[in-house]
Amino acid sequence: MTRTGEVDFGTLLGFRVALRRFLHWSEEQAKSVGLTPAQHQLLLCVRGSAARAGPTIGDIAECLMLRHHSAVELVDRAELAGIVVRHSDPDDARVSRVRTSAKGSKLLSKLTDAHLEELGRLGALLRPIVDDE
Repeated sequence: MTRTGEVDFGTLLGFRVALRRFLHWSEEQAKSVGLTPAQHQLLLCVRGSAARAGPTIGDIAECLMLRHHSAVELVDRAELAGIVVRHSDPDDARVSRVRTSAKGSKLLSKLTDAHLEELGRLGALLRPIVDDE
């Protein structure tokens, strides 16, 4: 079903504005605990991974929509900052896996509750848009 009325443009605008405000708010929250927004996204990617041993660099690159070498550089910097730990895959030592460090887990936990609360507010804002179909 195609809908191109003026109301729909306003709906799309409202969604995009809400999304950009959330992303800006999220970036500021990351900075407030000493993380870059990219480091926060990396921690989410690592902790949210379904891989039992942690995601590979390739998994991280896909999750964050980065090129492989950019993911390597992000993980290198995060490892130097002490927020992730790289280790060999238990089944294939040629494969590098990433886990959050205790410091990274603590920082991510600080951010998670506030983000879930903010997503709840965003969900309430978006519900009328989605339910309007």
